[in-house]
Amino acid sequence: MLADPARGAAGGVTAPGAKLEKLTAELKFGEGPTCDAAGNVFFTDQPNDRILEWSIDGRLTTFLQPCGRANGMYFDARGNLIACADETNALWSIAPDRAVTVLVKDYQGKLLNGPNDVWVRPDGGLYITDPYYRRDYWKRGPKEQGEHVYYLSPDRAKLLRVTEDLKQPNGITGTPNGQTLFVADIGAGRTYSYVIQRDGTLTDKKLFCAMGSDGMTLDAEGNVYLTGHGVTVFDKTGQQIEHIDVPERWSANVCIGGKDRRTLFITASQCLYSIRLRVKAANPSK
Repeated sequence: MLADPARGAAGGVTAPGAKLEKLTAELKFGEGPTCDAAGNVFFTDQPNDRILEWSIDGRLTTFLQPCGRANGMYFDARGNLIACADETNALWSIAPDRAVTVLVKDYQGKLLNGPNDVWVRPDGGLYITDPYYRRDYWKRGPKEQGEHVYYLSPDRAKLLRVTEDLKQPNGITGTPNGQTLFVADIGAGRTYSYVIQRDGTLTDKKLFCAMGSDGMTLDAEGNVYLTGHGVTVFDKTGQQIEHIDVPERWSANVCIGGKDRRTLFITASQCLYSIRLRVKAANPSK
């Protein structure tokens, strides 16, 4: 299946003649793709409580099971896999040897809703979205927080709430220089950009595009990839430049990986897809 470009001045992002390829259909619901330093892609099969790895040589293996029903994930600079552990409403750091450290379990003594997606900025500070999606496997009481974005300091000592006015923040990513954060408010059907301050707070909120998203990534040209019904790509001004059709009911998340960082990986319902790009990833991880 060819990409369906809605090309702007910058042109599309897929490689000439690129076709969508189905890599596996063994999932119950795929989420959270991110790549390590070598370009191997890690993603979750969330209902089956496992993290899988698609290697740069095309092998599919299980990295960790159980995995806290991990959702969004991102590698930090030390090779730890930061995972939104939906089962326990927490944020985990999974070391290369699979040892788990709980980074966040509450905010001011109240349970989070269920961290959904995460992005690690260059200095090691990280941002998490915390929408509320009621799970039948939770063993907890009613909702204790609003739906916000949080920042965890690089030393993991301080957790700040950095948004107060979003309806249902979900997908999140940022620029490699650590200066701009993108947050998709899927409940409002909007994606916003923010200027990142040194202390982790956010300023200068601007509407980036009138579309929400489940997951997000960036390429080296500053194009932003949003998910839902396929993958929709916007240039850095917020103009749509391409749509990649995916023959599944929902495309949950994306990352750019592979050995040369020129392959887009898409978790879509029960499948993992890929398509070659003409551009490279912006971030070394997602």
